[in-house]
Formats: sequence, structure tokens, C-alpha cells
Amino acid sequence: MRTRTTLILLALAIAGSCWVIFYEKDRPSTDESQRRAQNVVNFERDNVEGVVIENGDNNIELRRTGDRWRLEAPIKDQADGAVISTLLSDLGSWQKDQTFSAKEIDADKSRLEEYDLLKPKLRLKLLGKDMPPEIWFGKEAALEGKMYVRFANAKETFLVRQTVKKDVSKKPEEFRDRKLTDLTTAQVNRLLLKTGAGEVELQNNGEFWEIIKPLRARGDGQKIGDLLAQITTAQIQQFVAEDRGDLQPYGLAEPRGSVTLFAADDQQGQTLQIGGIPEKEKDQVYVRFSARNFVYTLPKKIEEILNTTPADLRDRHLVRIDTDNLDRLTIDARDKGKTVLARKGEAWQIANGNNQPGNTAEVNRLLETLKNEQVTKFVEDVASDLPKYGLDQPQLQLTFSSFASENTAETRAGEHPFATLSFGRIDGDVVFARVGEEPFIVAVRRALLDAIFTDPVQWQELAIFKFKPEEVHRLTTVANGETALVRGANNEWTRMEGTQPIDTVNLQSLLNTLTNLRAVRWLGGAPPPEAFEQQQIAITFTTSPDDKATQKLTVGGPSGDGMWYARIDGRDGTFIISNSDFNALRLPLAPEAAPPAAPVSSPAADP
Repeated sequence: MRTRTTLILLALAIAGSCWVIFYEKDRPSTDESQRRAQNVVNFERDNVEGVVIENGDNNIELRRTGDRWRLEAPIKDQADGAVISTLLSDLGSWQKDQTFSAKEIDADKSRLEEYDLLKPKLRLKLLGKDMPPEIWFGKEAALEGKMYVRFANAKETFLVRQTVKKDVSKKPEEFRDRKLTDLTTAQVNRLLLKTGAGEVELQNNGEFWEIIKPLRARGDGQKIGDLLAQITTAQIQQFVAEDRGDLQPYGLAEPRGSVTLFAADDQQGQTLQIGGIPEKEKDQVYVRFSARNFVYTLPKKIEEILNTTPADLRDRHLVRIDTDNLDRLTIDARDKGKTVLARKGEAWQIANGNNQPGNTAEVNRLLETLKNEQVTKFVEDVASDLPKYGLDQPQLQLTFSSFASENTAETRAGEHPFATLSFGRIDGDVVFARVGEEPFIVAVRRALLDAIFTDPVQWQELAIFKFKPEEVHRLTTVANGETALVRGANNEWTRMEGTQPIDTVNLQSLLNTLTNLRAVRWLGGAPPPEAFEQQQIAITFTTSPDDKATQKLTVGGPSGDGMWYARIDGRDGTFIISNSDFNALRLPLAPEAAPPAAPVSSPAADP
């Protein structure tokens, strides 16, 4: 083949490809074209701006704004978007079962009258760009579930299913939204409740709800959310009347109370007024809703809102702790000094204890306990008499702070307290407490004080030793007698005195327990006198060949619950070890002697 012919064929192939890519790609496929040809109407749903339905004396007009629909005639109200969505979906999938051409209709001029399509009562018009002509609905066909329709400017007639007719043959109130408001709970950032008992005002600061009136207090987000949900999910039972006339019959001329919901940038709000109870429907109540300018009935349960008091909405959590910003926790116990715990990454250290590792799990447990602690009683709303509750000189105070290591544009270097928690006098099973500069005095469980360690020793990490068994070079244990061992060059253990065999299984178990020993807990203050009156175990060991790094563990008497007192040289405090660790540390290192063999009787001599 000549080069010129090849180039021509290649150019034609490229041109054909470009045609497919740039022209044919936007054209509907054969199946799609057939489907559209079979549709009664074809339209772009996003272009629909309104729907007009004529049904005898009723003229229903629906208009869309964004993703919301409103009923504009015969009354103005919020429309049910789901009902309209169903109508548009049915229209989009509405197909012709049979077509009667204009020629057929002209041949039998009585057909349109027979089909009730000359001046039908039911008509549908879609408003918007590139919408089809008005659709006229005729009479039902002899075939079950079928009917006749045509467009207003055409004689061509179709036999179709009655699905769309059912969608449009509704009364105006059936297009009204029975959901009271289009606000969601999450959109409401302010609430004003008015009852005969006074006003309650709530404000969401973006993270938490606060009570603004009649007192300033932390709000319970869950309870306030439930209150809001009663309104935002309320379903209208009856559409009663417009609110322009006499409201006395509905008990709304002087309503029993009202609640106003405010969304962001909404200064006016949406107000729900609650009135009387209908004579016949005792399970309903008349309401007036400003956002829709109408009187409705709602389920009677909605009137429970009027019984809401500030105490019902107060946050009963003792304190809010922003753990994401928490870097320092200071525990100041009267007559016992301070403990300062500092965060380092995900772990905690004892800052005023040479930054030795702290018990991170215990710090996290305390924080979780405090976050979940509930107030048992709101004692005083005005803290005017602190000495009465022992809060002028608290027995215990916790300070929660963030910490900046250097100056920045936002903050200066150093510690920045953001919350304090003070505990005062104990009264039976409760202790009086106060958070920061809040004016309230509350009562919480007395047992909470026991969960807050006041001795720095108690905050030490629970790991006593962090070695590997093979790192131990010399070992002297005093339990069942004294045993001194040394590890040789070939890692075999020998006695420093004598040649008695060693129970290597027990020795390995002892080393495993010793080198990874963990306390059950640390004790605060001095141990009881009897703790070390009788020494049970004393273990000294070294972890270097030169025997300079020496560790000593002493185990004293029982502490109760099957546990034992213990301490180590060079470290403050007494800790508790478990019974299983105690038994492993006192295993005998000499093999148990084999029981003596039973004597063998000699056979009797034959007579």
C-alpha cells in the first residue's frame, strides 16, 4: 500500500474518533432514545421551578426556592417536599401504553369528548425552562388502572397509567407540610421559653449550651437537644385556620406559653404559641406558629414544654474539662502540699518529682471520673457564704491548665489555668464543691475524694523494675533461707558458696517476675507500723558485670485481700504487690529432694 493511501486512511480514522468523542458522546444511546420516545413527558427535573394544578374549583400553585417548596395558592404555607418529589418522579417515569394520533382523532371527532379531553377539570402545568405543555387528564379507560391524557396544544392522545393522576388529585392541604418547621435541632443556636413562671433563655456558644436567664449556668446539651427535638420533629394533626382572625376560640389570644427558636443570623426567630385543647380532640392542643402564620393542632404532649424549669436543663456534670488543651493538673491538698502532673506526649510525669514517670492510666482514669461525675444537688445559686460550706479554704483544689513553652502571637509562655475545682466541707455522704468562679455551690459524692490521690508518691508509675531477665548478673534472695547466685560467662547460674544444684525452672520464674515487677498501687503517707515488722522476702540483684548497679526489694507483711507490702531502696514510698507475684518471688531455688525409695522385701526361703 502506498504511503499516501496509508496517511489518508489514518486521517479518516482520527476524524472518525474525534466525531465519536466530541459529538456522539452527548447523544443518547439507542435504548435511552427509545425510552424517551415512550415517555409521556421529558423534562430536566432540576429546571422545574413550579407546579400548577387545576382541579375543578381548586387552583394549586407550588413554587420552589432552592431545595424547598412552598404552597402559594390557594393558601400560602410550607409545602411537603416529599409529596412533590413523588409527583416529579412519577412524571419522569410516566410512559405511553398506547398512542392515538391526531389523524385518528380528527377521523372520529367525538373521541375527545368521549375521553373527556375537550375541557377537562384536572390539569397539570410544569413551570421552568424547556418544560412540556400543560397536561390535560381525561376519563378512565375500560382497561383497569388506565386513563386518557393529552397536551393542551395537541390532539394526539395517550393511554397511560393513572399514577400521576393520583399524585395531582389531592386537596390543597395534602400538599402542605405536616412537619411543623423546616429547622433542624442542629440549626438552632438560641431558645427563649416563656411561661407563667417566667422566662428561660438558652444560648449555644458553638460547643456547649448555656442558660442565660433566669441565671447563668451550664446547660445540659442532651436535655436541651431533647427539648428542641420536641418542636423540630412535631407533626401537625389539623390545619385549623389562618392566624389573622379571632384567636380567642383557640386559647391563643392569651396563650399559656411560647417557645421561640433562633437560627444563625435570624433575629426574629420562629415562635410557637401554645393555647387551649379542642373540645373533641382531647389528645391535641391548639398552637400558633409565626413562621407559617397559621393555627394548627399538635399532639397534646407538646404542652410538656411549658413545665420546663431551669433546673431541668442544667448540666449536672460537675466540671467540663477540655482534655485536648490540658497540659498540667495541679492537686493542692491542704496540709499535704501540691502534686503537679505534666503531660508529655501521651504520657504523664510528676513535674514536682523530678519529672519521674507518672501513672498515666491513673491520670486518665481520674480525668474520666471527673468528666462523668454528676452533681447530687445544687445547693446554692449564689455563693455568698463560702465559710459555711468550707469553700473559703478548700481542703482540696484541682487546677487544670494549658502550657506554652515559649511566647507566641496568641499566648505568652507558661501555665494558663482554664478551670479549677474546689472541695470544701464533708456533710454525711456528700462533699460541697465549687467550679472556678461560678457562683454555684453544689454537692457531690463524698467517695469522689477517695479517687483523688493527694500524695505525689501515689502518682508514680506502677512499673517497679524494667529489666530483662538476662540482664541480672548477681542475685541474693532471703526467703526460704539465703541464696546467693552469680551468672557465669556461659550464662549458667552457680552458687557463690557450695555446690548444691539450682532449680533452674524456679529461678527463671523468679527472674521473670522480678525484672518486670509491677505494683498494684502505691500507698500515700507513711505505711502502717506492722507493714515491715516481719520481713518475708529480701532480694538484692545487680544488672551489670561490675555489680555497681544494685537493686533491692523488700517484701513485708500482708496488706489484706491476699496482697503484700513492699518497698525498694532508693525510691520513696510503699507499694502493694499481688499474691501471685509474692509466691513467684519466694520460690525455692534448691531442687526438692527426691522421696526415699520404698524398701524391697526379700523373697521368703522355700521350706
